[in-house]
Formats: sequence, structure tokens, C-alpha cells
Amino acid sequence: MDSPSTRPPRRGMEAFASRDFRRYQMARVAVILGAEAQAVAVAWQVYSITHRALDLGYTGLALFLPGLLFLLPAGHVADRFDRRHVILCCYTLQVFCTTALLWLAVAGTHKVFYIYAVLFLIGTGRAFSAPASSALLPHLVPEKHFVNAVTWGGAIFQLANVTGPALGGLLFTLPLAFVLRDMGLEGAGIVYVFTLVTLVWFLVLILSLHTRPGRMEHRAASLKVVFAGFQYVRSSPLLLGSMSLDLFVVLLGGAVALMPIFANDVLHTGPRGLGALRAAPAIGALTMSLVMARFPITRKAGARMFVCVAIFGVATVIFGMSKNLWFSLAALAVGGAADMISVIIRGSLLQLATPPEMRGRVSAVNSLFIGASNELGEFESGLTAQWWGAVRATIFGGLASLAVAGTWAVFFPGLRRADELTVEALRPKPGPASLETPAAG
Repeated sequence: MDSPSTRPPRRGMEAFASRDFRRYQMARVAVILGAEAQAVAVAWQVYSITHRALDLGYTGLALFLPGLLFLLPAGHVADRFDRRHVILCCYTLQVFCTTALLWLAVAGTHKVFYIYAVLFLIGTGRAFSAPASSALLPHLVPEKHFVNAVTWGGAIFQLANVTGPALGGLLFTLPLAFVLRDMGLEGAGIVYVFTLVTLVWFLVLILSLHTRPGRMEHRAASLKVVFAGFQYVRSSPLLLGSMSLDLFVVLLGGAVALMPIFANDVLHTGPRGLGALRAAPAIGALTMSLVMARFPITRKAGARMFVCVAIFGVATVIFGMSKNLWFSLAALAVGGAADMISVIIRGSLLQLATPPEMRGRVSAVNSLFIGASNELGEFESGLTAQWWGAVRATIFGGLASLAVAGTWAVFFPGLRRADELTVEALRPKPGPASLETPAAG
């Protein structure tokens, strides 16, 4: 009989055979929980000071701007230096930022500018850590287990993303608040202490990784080197097609920003219904990621991705037309499940179709696409809802997603024909024309 250390991993959990992958995912759970709880605390703190909804919008802007400003240097840093060290530096900055938020909460500040300044620094740390973290993942598991690693990474993110805000709200009301009130800790302050604990635990786990990816890019910074990520994406139909597909589908088809309107005016369910509506896509995504961990996609990845985008569009249309809460929740869950399949395929394409020395810069470009689609998508949803009403705007978004899927399937045939999610099938073949004609599998 095999010993526990040599026994092969259970089917669907192959990535967890890697010690570094296990530790990295434990670190991610902790830091996402802390970040989501902290976001709740910041929102309450800002709103309690100003009582203006617009000021809540500025918190998101303060976090988003650094990703736009530091896109190019962040990608270069992720390739130029050891990605593990980059992550450690960025999250050490997060520790100081959370400590600053804690101090502002204890001091009872009434100047939100200071909070925005700290959030800008947090966003700066995230701008540099995101490409490094994304590019680090392929170093943690064997290539044959990479898709499984992406699948479990998505499941863990969804679980922590759903749990974190609830935990943050709970920490405001625990009896512990009465014990710590004499120390000046209550409400937001308690949440910030929790976030500090998760950040320290994250740093400890990252320090314990055996993986040492080292320097991928040996050339010094120059315009050519820094812009290489954009050049590579532009010359790779697989990457350009998958990134732009996600950009336009989320930009046009996202209905998250309109859910308060549906909860109040369409479904008449109030705040509790809103919470259920927000949770439904994540529950669908989490369920599908667990299924895909057990039954991974092995063939026809590109075609399956387009089918899932189409299902997402149909689910969005059904949600827009629904007048029943349970029917709406089902549509959102199906949409979240379909989107998760697409996310796993795109994430695998991103890393496997990109050479190791380019992954930081290409991941930075992808981060820009994702950030733009999420932020601009909320603006687009609000604008079209102002013009046509929430129901018509959502239905339009779902139909537009279907149109984008059909158009991209025609203009990116290599992406549609992408088959196996392996380096051999996706990476450009060596030769002078490799950048222009990546293999589609």
C-alpha cells in the first residue's frame, strides 16, 4: 500500500499534490477574505463620514486608477524580478496601508481624503502584485496539472469572495466589539485588525514557498521591452481574441450594477433579495468550478468557450425578462456557471499560450482588459438603464453578448478551433513567423 506521501492524488485534485500550490491557495484564501472584509469596512467608514453615495464611488476609483497608471511598469517588474519577491513587497505595502486605515479609524478622522490616499496606495500594490501573482501560478504545478490549478483557483476565489463581505459585516456586530471598545477598537477598526492578521499569514505562507522562478526578462527597461506585452497580445490571435471577447461581453452583458433596481422595482424583494441576487452568480460559478475540477475540459476548448459565452448571454436575457425571484436566481446561477467555464479556459489560454518570460507583461495587459470591462461595464449598464430602463438595458446587454460571441467566432477562427489546453497545442511554433501565426491546436 502506498504511503500518504507517495499516494497519487484523487482525481480532480491533482494540483493539490504540489506543496507550493497548497500553500499558495491557503495564502489566497486568507488575503481575499481580508481584502473583501476590509472593503466593507472602508465603505461603511466613508459613508458614515460623508453620507454621500458619490463618495463610495470614489473609493472604487481610487483603487482602479493605479492599475491604469502603472500597467506597463507593473508588467515589466513581474518579468524583470523574482515574482515571489514582487508579491512580498506589494503585500508588505498592504500591511502598512491597512495599519494606516486602522489608525484613521481609531483616531476618528472625518477627512475622507486621507482614506482615498491610502486606497490609492493599496491599488498601487495590487497593480504590481496582480501580474506577478498570475505569472507565478504556472511555476507552482506541473504543466499537465495547470488547468486543474486554474480551476481550483477560480473555486477558491469565488468561495472567499462570497464569504469575505459577510465576514466583514459580521465583525461589526460581534460581542467582541464591546470588549475592545475601551481600546478604541470598534466597527471598522476590528475589521482592519482582522485584515492585518490575514496579510501577515499571507506573507508567512509566501515566504515558505520553495518555488524560485527568478528573473524571466534579462533586458533592462526600454520602451520596446515595456511594450512587448501589448505587441505579443496584438500578434497572437488566441490571446487578442480571448481578452477582447471577455472585455466586450462583460462590458455589454454585465447586470451587476442594476441588481438594486431589479430587487426593489422589478422583483420587489428588498435588501435580502438583493443579497441573494448578488450571491447567485458566485454560487453558480463555485459549483461549476468544482464540477470542472472533477471533469476537466480536454478537447474543443475554444468551441466550448464560445458556447458558454452564448449561454451567459441567454441567461442574461432571461434574467432581464423574469418577474419571479427564484427564476431570476436560477438564470443568474446558470450565467455564473457558464462564465466560470469561460474564465477557466481563458485563464489557461493566457498562461499556456504565453512564454514564461512574457507572462508578467501579458498578464498586466489582461488585467487592464478585466478592469476596463468591470468598471466601464457598470457605467454602460447605468447609462443604458437611464435611457431605456433596467429591464430593456439588461435584455439589450444579453443580446449584445450573443452578437459579440457570434462575431468573434467568425473573426477569430483560430480561437474557435483551439483544442487541447496544452503548451504544445497553444504556443506559437518556433520560426520567423511564430508571432504572426500562433498554433490554434
